[in-house]
Amino acid sequence: MQTAHHYHGHAHKPASDRLILTYEDRFLRRKVLVLASGGTLLVDLAKTTSLDQGGVLITTEGDEIAIEAAPEPLLSITGEDMARLAWHIGNRHTPCQIERNRLLIQPDHVIADMLVRLGARVEEVEEPFTPEGGAYGHGRTHGHDHSHSHGPDDHHHHDH
Repeated sequence: MQTAHHYHGHAHKPASDRLILTYEDRFLRRKVLVLASGGTLLVDLAKTTSLDQGGVLITTEGDEIAIEAAPEPLLSITGEDMARLAWHIGNRHTPCQIERNRLLIQPDHVIADMLVRLGARVEEVEEPFTPEGGAYGHGRTHGHDHSHSHGPDDHHHHDH
């Protein structure tokens, strides 16, 4: 089994293999993963890292393993006032992939209902998910640390 200890945000040479992972699966520190070729790779990073689409893991042998975002169930959001819809999604710290004419988020019936009430069209799709990183690093779900604290002087709220 190969081992990878280092991650780079971009490739330096042709990849020797690929890892195809969902958004959640791209957050890891130490785990055995199955490569696209069927082989296995022990990822053993110094800290929990978000592996981005297009990044590479470097094996102890110097090989580069390409990271690809796997298709997964998502909600496609469109509407007349995309800026307003994006603001409401961001206000809830929901990871969001922002495109020219639509937003993509992970399935969440509460947020979907809110967006529909705001005039959005919400459609279920299955596509790779590569959300924006935001000011605090990579997008996070509530299962991950936001990497910032909310002190008594913060004046924004969470409507969970």
